[in-house]
Amino acid sequence: MRRAIAGIGGLGLALLLSQFPEYAQQYTQRLGGAVDELRVITEDFDRSATAGGLDRVQALTRYGTSNDSFLAEQGSAMAATFARYDYLRATLAEIAGADAVTRFKSLPAYLDSDIGRRTLQNYQPAVPVTVEGVLYAGGGFILGYLVLSAIWRLLTLPFRRRRPVYRLED
Repeated sequence: MRRAIAGIGGLGLALLLSQFPEYAQQYTQRLGGAVDELRVITEDFDRSATAGGLDRVQALTRYGTSNDSFLAEQGSAMAATFARYDYLRATLAEIAGADAVTRFKSLPAYLDSDIGRRTLQNYQPAVPVTVEGVLYAGGGFILGYLVLSAIWRLLTLPFRRRRPVYRLED
């Protein structure tokens, strides 16, 4: 019974972990799309600032010091857009050069970001036909088997029969 339950746990975790490479790939695609769009906005702003004889910082300062609250808010929004662009571009560079283990260690960051949540909402499962997917599936099976086996042993410990101990007397 313990082996059957542990096997089910192993298969369940194998199925779950085998999907991580596909999720990471879909996340990377969404992240790349966001970076591309923010790059267009950033380059357009920089071109407009240059055409006006300003650099980005000077243009943002002009927005910020405006007496018009709309322009001041637009300046703050653009500054936030530039910060997000820099952050997402750095994240994409980090993920693009990462190996399988590093990407897995970054899982909390994937799930915690806005892009990560949207990726999970629209995630489409895939059959793990890559070496990485098969390795994740194998690791998930072993981990799931061991965890559920240990839990089963712990839960059934009070109900085990004790074997008699025979002692030889002199």
